[in-house]
Amino acid sequence: MSGQIGFIGLGNMGGRMVKRLVGSGRDVLGFDVREGLAAEIGARPASSAGEVAGACETVLLSLPDSKVIEKVVGGTDGAGGDGVLAHARPGQVVVDLSTASPESTRALAAAFAAKGATYLDAGISGGAAAADKGTLTLMVGGDAEALERVRPVLDTFSERIFPCGASGAGHTAKVLNNFLNAVALASTAEVMVAGKKAGLDLAVLLDVLNASSGVNFATLNRFPRIITGDYLEGGLTNALMMKDVTLYTDLAAGLGVAAVNASGPLASFGLAAGLGYADRISNTVVDAIGDVSGGVRLYSEGGQT
Repeated sequence: MSGQIGFIGLGNMGGRMVKRLVGSGRDVLGFDVREGLAAEIGARPASSAGEVAGACETVLLSLPDSKVIEKVVGGTDGAGGDGVLAHARPGQVVVDLSTASPESTRALAAAFAAKGATYLDAGISGGAAAADKGTLTLMVGGDAEALERVRPVLDTFSERIFPCGASGAGHTAKVLNNFLNAVALASTAEVMVAGKKAGLDLAVLLDVLNASSGVNFATLNRFPRIITGDYLEGGLTNALMMKDVTLYTDLAAGLGVAAVNASGPLASFGLAAGLGYADRISNTVVDAIGDVSGGVRLYSEGGQT
């Protein structure tokens, strides 16, 4: 599918994906409720989500949660314009790159299908660094033929695309992945604070963990930098981590699965939010745990606090 691409939601992740699209020579019409973001990242600014949907056959969404997605689709995008659904038409493909409720996603997909359009749910993984490099992983639910039509667009910022099944399957896979991410980050943060208080060399401790059964994404990719005070840029905030873990518990409840391991990350990221870290990158959960453990910081001098 060629032509102009529309992108709604130009924040931490959306903005990075737009930069990849613009850098590949694509014409992108962008909208965000925060004025000026589109021009900053090289997209042509639109005045509303409806304007984007009306002008583009391929529309990408990168929004905080299902409530915001439903507002933008339905016509209350915060800018006074009509919504994406009002402009849905045969042949149009809308790709939701957000982390959202699979139940809400399926309802939106049905609404677009009634107008001849296709709504794909495409959860993303890899964080800000992968978005910058174009190496994101995508988990996609929905019509396989529509996915193939927009694949050249998605390939611009992703390295691996996994068709996961019917509508909602992509967001289901994303919710499950993000829960494991939350468990690993929260538990590793606690372990690193304990290691610091025990007097261990944290670099050596990480080497031990990464050569042993405790290895996980956080020990491999987050904490080697966190122990130097580099908390990385971009990525989910503690508030968004709480949202994603809650999405998991809702999903598990609907499936009749006992979410017995959800209490840990809910407590950890809830603690971080309560201590003022809600809007900071979720790596700072280690500082929240450190705060209530005697004021522990993993780094010594010159690091972020």
